[in-house]
Amino acid sequence: MADVFALPETGNREREAHAAKMREFELRRKIRQVVVPTDDGKVRQLLRQLAEPITLFGEREMERRERLKRIIAQREGEVDLDLPTTEQLLVEEVAVQKELFYTEGPDELRTARLALARYSLVRAKARLLGAKRRRDDPEELRAAASCQAAAAAAVRSIVQQSSELGDSRPISHCQFAPDGSALAACGWGGVLSLWSVPSCAKRWSAPIPSEAPRLTGVAWHPAATRGSHSEAAVNLASAASDGVARLYSANGELLRSLEGHTDRLARLAFHPLGRHLATACFDGTWRLWDVESGSCLVEQEGHSRGVYAVACHPDGSLVGSAGMDAYGRVWDCRTGRSVLLLEGHVKPLLAMDFSPNGYHLATGSEDHTAKVWDLRKRGCLYTIPAHTSLLSTVRFERTAGHYLLTAGYDCVAKVWNGRDFSLLKSLAGHEGKVMGADVSPAGNHLIATVSYDRTIKMWAPEELPALE
Repeated sequence: MADVFALPETGNREREAHAAKMREFELRRKIRQVVVPTDDGKVRQLLRQLAEPITLFGEREMERRERLKRIIAQREGEVDLDLPTTEQLLVEEVAVQKELFYTEGPDELRTARLALARYSLVRAKARLLGAKRRRDDPEELRAAASCQAAAAAAVRSIVQQSSELGDSRPISHCQFAPDGSALAACGWGGVLSLWSVPSCAKRWSAPIPSEAPRLTGVAWHPAATRGSHSEAAVNLASAASDGVARLYSANGELLRSLEGHTDRLARLAFHPLGRHLATACFDGTWRLWDVESGSCLVEQEGHSRGVYAVACHPDGSLVGSAGMDAYGRVWDCRTGRSVLLLEGHVKPLLAMDFSPNGYHLATGSEDHTAKVWDLRKRGCLYTIPAHTSLLSTVRFERTAGHYLLTAGYDCVAKVWNGRDFSLLKSLAGHEGKVMGADVSPAGNHLIATVSYDRTIKMWAPEELPALE
């Protein structure tokens, strides 16, 4: 009998919960229909007219604008504001976009852009000729499909090969050497270390400064570990929470520090040419540095909040930036102009990577999804509901983009088919958030993951690939 009497109360709670959800759904619909100015000064003025706080603690421009839209939607019919129409806002936005301005750069920047143009045009031509040849040759198409199928089959057999405690604090990032013979890792303990592959034995740790900052990113010089590149030259770079990027030799000797950012750094990436390094920073900019001289060539604005990740196109023509404002941007590093806005994520972007095919770009976000963008169509090709928490890494397979690796704070890394983006394999084994991951460029399907649990794990097909 007690259960019988409880039924009406349970039904009332369900009806109330359903009604609350419907009210929230209707409110969101109204919010989408509200048109407010994009200028922050006008947004503040409207909030003042509504007798609302002009700003809240820690609130940014985008968040202030969303708060105004919610207030107006909640007070529908109760307020009478002189709001602009959609057409007026579009005219205002177009006028702003047409107002171009240029900042005179140093002679070193002009020299660098000429070198980048010469380098990228040759590589782009070779890539396009190869794509046309494969398109016109049925045999090459069949061979490419066979390689794709073989890579998918190898990934499905991936298992954990080794696990090692890598630091006394969480490990934030890792990257394989260009030839796949070693793995560089860094963490919150301020240690940059080099590990053998696939045995995961430590080779060396870079000396720690007296006041060791957290290390947030690591990158290999594109010519490192090659016979033509000196071990005494720049081989590695690290990003740190003190806003400084540091360059190291192959033996871990600190060669140079790149100072200039005004906030903590996030990720960083070498340009394929090898002469330049891009750094992403929470000060809302990304910078391009000359590796030899240590001078800053470009300080690029374009995001309303911090920039968390940067990635370089395999041709060397483009640089992508992932912003905490939920937008990604693609820049032509030969001219400095923004050529594409990646709009679609609803929370900050934390990861970005170009595919070796030259026209796919992947982004990972706090909204738990990864998006694959097609640069030819200038839009989103596919959205992958990848994880149940934020994504820390997106990484294409390095030889032909056969698959995409994602890692997240749900303690799992996942591998997705590069053709139809179906799930191939889940790599579960970490006891903490997976903070970084990478795919070996050696083509042996070796994957490394680093985690908040302070461990480095190596994953590979059951038949461990032979490494030179």
